[in-house]
Amino acid sequence: AGFTALLSLFNIGGRFVWASLSDKLGRKLTYVVFFVLGGLMYFSVPSSAAAGNIVLFVGAFCVILSMYGGGFSTVPAYLADLFGTQMVGAIHGRLLTAWATAGILGPVVVNYMREYQLGLGLPREQVYNQTMYILVGMLVIGLVCNLLVKPVADKHFMSADELAHEKRLAHEKAAASEVGSSGVVNDHAVSPALVALAWVAVGLPLIWGIYRTLLSVAKFFH
Repeated sequence: AGFTALLSLFNIGGRFVWASLSDKLGRKLTYVVFFVLGGLMYFSVPSSAAAGNIVLFVGAFCVILSMYGGGFSTVPAYLADLFGTQMVGAIHGRLLTAWATAGILGPVVVNYMREYQLGLGLPREQVYNQTMYILVGMLVIGLVCNLLVKPVADKHFMSADELAHEKRLAHEKAAASEVGSSGVVNDHAVSPALVALAWVAVGLPLIWGIYRTLLSVAKFFH
């Protein structure tokens, strides 16, 4: 439980750290770091496990999970840099569909490799070693794909008139949604007290969850 809790903390923290860092490094270079550093971490896992080095083993997975969270938080900005902001929501939705597909196929590959190696009589503590190396190979493929990403040609972007038309349609749609059933526009400002209450409703469970997670992490190291 402590190990899982620690991974969740790095997953959350990575979403803030890597997304902020990508503003300095650039999105493409940030993903190069993900693929290269991730590959090194996965490659080191079998060795650190065999050596019984818990710190390196746990640290590798913490870094990996931070980059998993960072990948989620950085990719919308990456897409916006490539395609512009007007249609980034639709493009992001398609990308998440592909991401979800990988989330289904990935565990299938891992479980298949595990059962296959158990069938060969490999000790249980070694069955994931080959899987780690396969993941390194996948990250190398991802690195190559990332390096092949080029800026979108200008001819594929909307013209100024087309962009203005799309923005006008979006504005009209948003304005129409604000009109109540009586035909009166609901333009009342949101109460600051209501905003504060919403932040409390979100923040308190988050703080409590982090506190409980830190307690589990403390038990893990003792």
